[in-house]
Amino acid sequence: MIVLGIETSCDETGVALYDSNKGLLSHHLYSQVELHAVYGGVVPEIASRDHIRKLIPLIKETIKQAGISHEQIDGIAYTAGPGLVGALLVGVSTARALAWAWSIPAIGVHHMEGHLLAPMLEKNPPAYPFLALLVSGGHTLLVKVDGIGLYTTLGESLDDAAGEAFDKTAKMLGLDYPGGPLLAKLAEQGDPKRFHFPRPMTNRPGLDFSFSGLKTFTLNTMEGLSGSQQDRADVARAFQDAVVDTMIIKCRRALRETGLTTLIIAGGVSANSALRLGLEKLGKAEQAEVYYPRLEFCTDNGAMIAYAGCQRLLAGENTALEINATPRWPINKLSAPNLAFGTRP
Repeated sequence: MIVLGIETSCDETGVALYDSNKGLLSHHLYSQVELHAVYGGVVPEIASRDHIRKLIPLIKETIKQAGISHEQIDGIAYTAGPGLVGALLVGVSTARALAWAWSIPAIGVHHMEGHLLAPMLEKNPPAYPFLALLVSGGHTLLVKVDGIGLYTTLGESLDDAAGEAFDKTAKMLGLDYPGGPLLAKLAEQGDPKRFHFPRPMTNRPGLDFSFSGLKTFTLNTMEGLSGSQQDRADVARAFQDAVVDTMIIKCRRALRETGLTTLIIAGGVSANSALRLGLEKLGKAEQAEVYYPRLEFCTDNGAMIAYAGCQRLLAGENTALEINATPRWPINKLSAPNLAFGTRP
């Protein structure tokens, strides 16, 4: 089965073709970062309009790169939520229209399920069950994964997601949008011993996260400094260390509580090198295998949507002929398809 994947949940337009026999055939990604940078964050209306401009050309280019015709496409997968409703509707309406015109099934995919399954695109994918840490601009989740659609949320952020906290703290430090990667780069120049920020909610039971207090702590720390480049770098390092340590502590706790020996990390923040290094050390200490998607599939992309949709289409699922986006959609509300879990079609 060849599936066209479409991702338009926020500020990146992603398109990919996935073959259940051959794997990923082609993919393209267009980022709107430059458009939103002047505003210091994503402007939903601008995001929606740019998806309209870019999506069809990207679909054509992706099909051309794969060396196939649209007649060979067996199904379409599109991000139905969560995300910005206007941006989602661009992908949903385009996918539904193409599916109707080409007389093929289409299925709406949960954005975070796409991220969760992104490591399955690699040559040596993890086997179920496993523990997943999903970290992005909008979500921070610890999920026990027993198979596709069999998700148990163990912990989540009670306020800001990790990626959101990175971006907001970067703004305090005077960094441009998107701030998360720039903060991580600045942190490389920081002195790890100068400041020590709290590790929120690690001194109590449970697997939930809270990062909003770190922003306040950062602001209070900055008020007593001159604001020099070294001051900013030291604060960035302390903030990043606190976030990374908090996630490592929670992952260690989750591995021990569940008895799982496989951990995956996915989502935009999974590209953070300090977090990857810390989790690799955790894996060795806990005798657990750690998996990541390749860097290009950490951020939003069409490949993860094509893969996730393909698994459900193979199981006979499809979404009714309607245009419906779900901006808020808990991942534990998903159902399991009638598929042999642990296999990779």
